[in-house]
Amino acid sequence: MGMDTTPDTGLPDELAATLARLGVERRDEVSLRRALEARVPGYNLFRLTPAAARRWKCRYRILLDAGYYDGQTAAEAYARALADVLSRDQPPTPATSAQAGVEGGE
Repeated sequence: MGMDTTPDTGLPDELAATLARLGVERRDEVSLRRALEARVPGYNLFRLTPAAARRWKCRYRILLDAGYYDGQTAAEAYARALADVLSRDQPPTPATSAQAGVEGGE
């Protein structure tokens, strides 16, 4: 069997848009893996067996902290994990902060 060489264009549109919004320019598998490794102490990437892939409707799964991220390709699984890690690190936008202040009764 050959290596999975699906280009970044294989990422779902909403995931590619999220990565762009978070400032991730390079979306190939190696770049996504390196970006994730720079931000987390460790993770596990699994290529699922055919039976598990049918059940979970994905081929790859990353276990990270207390969660998991699924993808049809390893790049997609890396991208989903990276997007979640980056979104947790993002400061709230001014509109979100102002809205929270109004809702908080300030």
